[in-house]
Amino acid sequence: MPIIESSIQRARLNKVQRERNVQQLSAYRTDVKKFRKGAEAGADNLNELFVNASSAIDRAASKGLISKNKASRDKSRLAALLNK
Repeated sequence: MPIIESSIQRARLNKVQRERNVQQLSAYRTDVKKFRKGAEAGADNLNELFVNASSAIDRAASKGLISKNKASRDKSRLAALLNK
């Protein structure tokens, strides 16, 4: 456990930030999985699922959870799956 006050504050802040990042990363992965399962099952609302997944990918990239190249690659793969 840190002794210096600024280190204590930094440790507390890191914990809060990590919890927030984990939640947002989980939401991003969930939206992508929903789209993939919908594509496999041939769901009727595939366009809506694609929009939600793309939005989640963009949100994760803008917050620095994933790199912009990974976001672009993921969106490209999902679009290819949508057009299939």
